[in-house]
Amino acid sequence: MKRAVVAAKAVHASREVLESSVLVLNSLYSAVRITNARRAFLLLFRDAAEVVTAEAGRYSTYDISAWILLSQMTETEPEPDRGDGDVAEWVHTPRLAIAVPRVIRLLTYAGRPQSEVRLTRRNIYARDRGRCHYCGKRFPTSQLTLDHVVPRSQGGQDRWDNLVSACTSCNSRKGGRTPQAANMRLLRRPEQPLSNPLIAIRMHCPKYHSWRHFLDDVG
Repeated sequence: MKRAVVAAKAVHASREVLESSVLVLNSLYSAVRITNARRAFLLLFRDAAEVVTAEAGRYSTYDISAWILLSQMTETEPEPDRGDGDVAEWVHTPRLAIAVPRVIRLLTYAGRPQSEVRLTRRNIYARDRGRCHYCGKRFPTSQLTLDHVVPRSQGGQDRWDNLVSACTSCNSRKGGRTPQAANMRLLRRPEQPLSNPLIAIRMHCPKYHSWRHFLDDVG
């Protein structure tokens, strides 16, 4: 009962912290997806997952009780460094603070990672690094749209090689035309990424450097 109450309170912490990315491994320690801290905590409190850390070249695992205890032992230190420049974030409840895990492992799921990256708006924005394919400027996702290089009205399909990120201004200028007809040029030819573009982006952030222990094949 006590753990359930803690879990309920934990998921009402800072929205920014709870949206932090958490790498999810299957039971065989292979990366299968990215989730957010909110979902990760729910899995931990349901005993469906455990926290995994890489310390001195070894993996260490913690169930939620051990992770809370470890968090209480280190919470008094200002922004503890968890290795590779990975600075901890915290979820605070009225009674305690819990460090946000960077990696969790599912205890019963042994499924393999998806061999093909899903075609989604989020993955396209990540592939293009938030950059408009026409003017080349970076924008927050709220100011980006998806553009069909070959418009649907001309037979263009929802495919990796026909969808690009575009700012609202460039998308409006292009309208229902091809880039050639609109006298506009693409920054580069759009292609299907070989690996999850969100993982590649996160790994360039010091906050997620610990992921490298589990993603040696991701650039």
